[in-house]
Amino acid sequence: MAAPKLSQLEFRIMETLWAKGESSIREILESFPARRGPAYTTVQTTVYRMEAKGVVKRVRKVGNFHMFAATISRDAAQRRLIDDLLAIFGGRPQPVMAHLVETGRLSLEDVKEAERTLRKLSGKEKQS
Repeated sequence: MAAPKLSQLEFRIMETLWAKGESSIREILESFPARRGPAYTTVQTTVYRMEAKGVVKRVRKVGNFHMFAATISRDAAQRRLIDDLLAIFGGRPQPVMAHLVETGRLSLEDVKEAERTLRKLSGKEKQS
């Protein structure tokens, strides 16, 4: 099953949950920069919507607040984001790769790691 699509705010909330394991809405809010962070009610509403999507769950109640945890992995969320990005380019990775090379965000070591992964995957396909 594919991970649900996450907005920027949802992804930022997930980053906090992945880092801490579980957090209250107040703890999530405190992970944002003080000056430019969203309002408490914005985070609260977003977390409740994420719960409805099935990407977070209430794990326990402490006093009068709930603790939330991620139900999807960082890898699953990142794969969905990358798939969505590639869909913009008709599924072609070349424009994305060209941009990464031109901006210096793709190193020779990154390319070598990609080659190793491709070789490993090619070997598995031949064995099947």
